[in-house]
Amino acid sequence: MPHAVLVHINFQNPRYNEELREFVQLTESSGLLPVETITGSRARPDARFFIGSGKMEQVKQAAALHDAGIVIFNHGLSPAQERNLEREIHCRVLDRVGLILDIFSQRARTYEGKLQVELAQLQHLSTRLVRGWSHLERQKGGIGLRGPGETQLETDRRLIGKRIKTIRARLDKVKSRREQGRRLRQRNRIPVVSLVGYTNAGKSTLFNRLTGADVYCADKLFATLDPTIRKARVATDLSVLLSDTVGFIRHIPHDLVASFHATLDEIKSANLLLHVVDINDDHHARIDEVNQVIAALDATSIPQVLVFNKTDLVENGISNDAPAAGAHNGIDGASARAWVSARTGAGLPELKRLLRQALVSAAHA
Repeated sequence: MPHAVLVHINFQNPRYNEELREFVQLTESSGLLPVETITGSRARPDARFFIGSGKMEQVKQAAALHDAGIVIFNHGLSPAQERNLEREIHCRVLDRVGLILDIFSQRARTYEGKLQVELAQLQHLSTRLVRGWSHLERQKGGIGLRGPGETQLETDRRLIGKRIKTIRARLDKVKSRREQGRRLRQRNRIPVVSLVGYTNAGKSTLFNRLTGADVYCADKLFATLDPTIRKARVATDLSVLLSDTVGFIRHIPHDLVASFHATLDEIKSANLLLHVVDINDDHHARIDEVNQVIAALDATSIPQVLVFNKTDLVENGISNDAPAAGAHNGIDGASARAWVSARTGAGLPELKRLLRQALVSAAHA
């Protein structure tokens, strides 16, 4: 397993800060072995290296000591900072966005998923093209000083732009097929329920429990990426179409949200959202993160039911301080939440009852 040195900096401005434990999980989920984590504090990022010269030397020594092939920052780096760091440390440098994109590229299985990931990667790469071919640039004129008509940098940009255009055209075709499927479901009047939540909250395990499907599940971030829709019976007189969607994460890269917009449109067309939360995490913060993405998708008007999962892992009993679903959902706050264990099946009958009640309330709203 390739070795990786991790760099995590705490800043006075909280908008720069990320979670260290989640960073380690992301690294392990990508198939890398974190061999050393270097932490520190700064008032603000350094314009050239993001970190100071002393911390830079510490990172360089750690990479050499552990024979690490990559150094990963738990932050977003500018293209210039990434290049400067690689020159100093003498190994590959990756930021948080690049790490998430790498995980997505490993998880994509369907044709649509692979296209979406490639689009996000190319959009990210287009901001990181470097002038590594300066000897091919145009010269200022004069006999023997004129270079070719196009620099390598311009060629790379043109090729990437052409590929992005091709991928978007293919995704538009996939999107049109999805819309046909949505229209068919609407004509059949079968309610659609979308599972949403922070990554590794247990959405796919719950999806399998409710539908009897066999979607891949694992205790890792972004274990499942491709959307899946299955029929589920929640009552003797009610069946629904359950949609499993990609998990969200703090500061999710903009390129990913844009690339997966067609897939995330499944959320916008749902009659109800089952917002799955890992009760053992900082669930207040996780709920806020997911709701921010839902707001970005203009889906805040869709009713929500909060499902606090993994109760089988709670040592001191189930906490009842979990917040109720937002007042916008038209459902009584005290009843719009459930506590379940998707792994053992505990609490599922009550969840189905609540789901039915929420759909009936939404239909009459």
